Amino acid sequence: MAGDYKYKRVLLKLSGEALAGDVGYGIDPKVVDDLADQIGEIVHDGVQLAVVIGGGNIFRGMAGSAEGMDRSQADYIGMLATVMNALALQDAFERHGIFSRVQSAINMQEVSEPYIRRRALRHLEKGRVVILAAGTGNPYFTTDTTAALRACELDVDCLMKATKVDGVYDSDPVKNPDAKRFDRITYMDVLAKGLNVMDATATSLCMDNDMPMIVFDLTEKGNIARALRGEPVGTVVESA
Repeated sequence: MAGDYKYKRVLLKLSGEALAGDVGYGIDPKVVDDLADQIGEIVHDGVQLAVVIGGGNIFRGMAGSAEGMDRSQADYIGMLATVMNALALQDAFERHGIFSRVQSAINMQEVSEPYIRRRALRHLEKGRVVILAAGTGNPYFTTDTTAALRACELDVDCLMKATKVDGVYDSDPVKNPDAKRFDRITYMDVLAKGLNVMDATATSLCMDNDMPMIVFDLTEKGNIARALRGEPVGTVVESA
């Protein structure tokens, strides 16, 4: 039951690429179904869960990488990509018996609710997964910053950042086989060392609001539940 978990209300940050699997783009139905299996386990045990989803598997413009395109326009297109991913997640969740709501920071009432903090909290209390789409609704803000902001707003116990590596390293473990993995690290050290965990805005927001974060490998099945139980999965990032 929920009492087995160290964290009872959490926000899970998923990159769009996490939904693409090995292909690297689009949405892999098997990956989404596997994710729904893992999430179903914790939600049915009583954990309250919000999800912030990126859109990089559909459009790479949110980092300003759409060559020749106006940055604000590219960011808005990226926000729409996150809504597509959110709807795909919702479909998978509900096929697995997980009740969910999509809330968008951009108003599109035919497919989602607007993001309203009190309504999101009520959904969480009722055991529904809240899928938060369209970033903050503003250009120049990443989905990392969205995750940090929503985690603080929704008063979660922990921000979980799902990646394809098993934590935070002092250098790229793909390029450097001698890279050192941290079991625990402070946000100040992340900023000082220039580690690629989240962007500086998101990191500072978490640090200022004492929001702990776990960076872990999503591809290892069962890691979400293990991390919530406080098992040594990935890297814990703390304010101090």
